[in-house]
Amino acid sequence: MPAAGFSVSASAGSEFDAKITPIVIISCFMAATGGLMFGYDVGISGGVTSMDDFLIKFFPEVYRRKHETKESNYCKYDNQGLQLFTSSLYLAGLTATFFASYTTRNLGRRLTMLIAGVFFIVGVILNGAAQDLPMLIVGRILLGCGVGFANQVSPPRNAALLLLHDSVVKAVPLFLSEIAPTRIPLLVVDTPNSLIERGRLEEGKAVLKKIRGTENVEPEYNEILEASRIAHQVKHPFRNLLQRRNRPQLIIAIFLQFTGINAIMFYAPVLFNTLGFKSDAALYSAVITGAVNVLSTVVSIYSVDRVGRRVLLLEAGVQMFLSQVVIAVVLGLKVSDHSDNLGRGYAIFVVLMVCTFVSSFAWSWGPLGWLIPSETFPLETRSAGQSVTVCVNLLFTFVIAQAFLSMLCHLKYGIFAFFSGWVVVMSVFVLFFLPETKNVPIEEMAEKVWKQHWFWKRFIADDGDKTKGADGAVKQAQP
Repeated sequence: MPAAGFSVSASAGSEFDAKITPIVIISCFMAATGGLMFGYDVGISGGVTSMDDFLIKFFPEVYRRKHETKESNYCKYDNQGLQLFTSSLYLAGLTATFFASYTTRNLGRRLTMLIAGVFFIVGVILNGAAQDLPMLIVGRILLGCGVGFANQVSPPRNAALLLLHDSVVKAVPLFLSEIAPTRIPLLVVDTPNSLIERGRLEEGKAVLKKIRGTENVEPEYNEILEASRIAHQVKHPFRNLLQRRNRPQLIIAIFLQFTGINAIMFYAPVLFNTLGFKSDAALYSAVITGAVNVLSTVVSIYSVDRVGRRVLLLEAGVQMFLSQVVIAVVLGLKVSDHSDNLGRGYAIFVVLMVCTFVSSFAWSWGPLGWLIPSETFPLETRSAGQSVTVCVNLLFTFVIAQAFLSMLCHLKYGIFAFFSGWVVVMSVFVLFFLPETKNVPIEEMAEKVWKQHWFWKRFIADDGDKTKGADGAVKQAQP
């Protein structure tokens, strides 16, 4: 395969030589397929929870209520064990992320991905052979450990690459960002960044030459070396995340995770079943929404670096809010505890509204919730910042997965109004507090973004980061 040549701009205005080499294409492809492990799990966990054979074997009480007419339509699946089947994966992923942060820094991205693969394989075997609920949950926990390790392999430099692969998962992000030339939308080798950070300088330079397809890598190598030197000066990255100068990135990374989309993706078949769809129709409807999720991500690939992050988020916020409000109104009028009067026309309309919600999320909050933190955290706190982003996402995913079916039982159609309220809060936050980061290099983020923002500029002092000590005196923070 011939290597196409081009040059990319460095942050300081110089240019780096780079080619689209076979090793880059193969490595990015193999790493990105790691996302399939997570995406596959999301798809099957939603479908299997509504299947009679699965319920008979592991949740007979839910099966009995599902087929009893006296049970409320909204409460047939309200079972903590069933919710634990879904949510345990994300709680395990949350815990594993802390260990994965250590392996990423000290053992490298490649070995961390291999560890994730082992967890996935063992978890799949246990789930496939499960004979009772405890065995099923243990398998899910091991799958969650795989998710935690895969998610930690950090944040993509290129928006299109992250957006494309986010349609199946938010996994392996950093590996891809470091191996792909800065402006490429992309036999796996460890990344030059990882090798240099661990002191293997010559090996790092050799890999950089291999993946760039050129001997002229000295400018880029020196930039990575300098960034690594600065990063090594920071002995406590998690503590430094709390420093005043890092507060804007931290707050934004946290706020971008409150969407509630996972409730739809996890429990779509159950939700459609609740609304009166037959089992096959519920599964088909879930497949449709999943396909919409994947296809809508393509919109971001071609628009995120053209129209910017804020425009996509705000437009999607309006679309997500309206679609959920419409669903709440339709269900409130047509679906009661013991009967549903949706009819074919309204049923199709509800599916279209769910697809509207999912599509708007897929080209905005979904991928950008990972892209924006990856663009804004400086190198010295990037690994810790990515850990926090993953942890917050997994924490809220766990809470939603564990609580959604119970909330559906108690709030009924009002659950859509509840999530639409969160969309309003998040959209207002974006409107006033999220600066545009389109085409701004990470190294220039402080000068071009934070110091220019009406609110965040107070956190970025020209003479360095100043914090108050225990005695209340202002002290100069260490870099």
